[in-house]
Amino acid sequence: MKLERYKTLLAPGSKEIVIKKSRFIGYARPVASEDEAIAFIEEIKKQHWNATHNCSAYIVGERDECQKQSDDGEPSGTAGKPILEVIKNQQLKNVAIVVTRYFGGIMLGAGGLIRAYTDGAVAGIEAAQPIVRVLHREVFAQVDYTWYGKLENEFHQRGLRVLGTEFTDQVTITCLPEEPEADRFMAWLTDFTQGQAVISSGETRYFTAEG
Repeated sequence: MKLERYKTLLAPGSKEIVIKKSRFIGYARPVASEDEAIAFIEEIKKQHWNATHNCSAYIVGERDECQKQSDDGEPSGTAGKPILEVIKNQQLKNVAIVVTRYFGGIMLGAGGLIRAYTDGAVAGIEAAQPIVRVLHREVFAQVDYTWYGKLENEFHQRGLRVLGTEFTDQVTITCLPEEPEADRFMAWLTDFTQGQAVISSGETRYFTAEG
């Protein structure tokens, strides 16, 4: 069963912070699979082949089935785990993060490293813009032209997402109610059109929540 909504990232983003002369560059991006997460991490490692460390973590899957993290040479538990904890604490799904470090000559200690990699991960996430994805269901409403204006006005007032409208001998409107409301919406549509609409249900798909 698909999630009704989940939080992820809008697009790849990165941001650099400097802590005691060490440069930390947080990279974050949405990923659709574990392979995509691994490829992204490898891409950053290639880009920053001369960095001191490229530490990473990712969470993939509707139920967070796949979770991995890497300290990439930093003391155990000081880099990958804090990055993973940031993803969990922000309740993000299908996200991969790499925090690249260029050592600045000053030792940070375990506590300092944990804070630095946490801050690097947060910076990357902020740059990538967290968003909420909401599950919608396609509902097709085929009506005579006499109903089109009334329905268009009603949908607008309800703030209903409309994917498209097809004009043939009749009008077919592709509506996108949120999945939990879809059955109620179809019942309302039948009542509103006095049973004159031909209504059918299509696929479910995720859209970014507005506002």
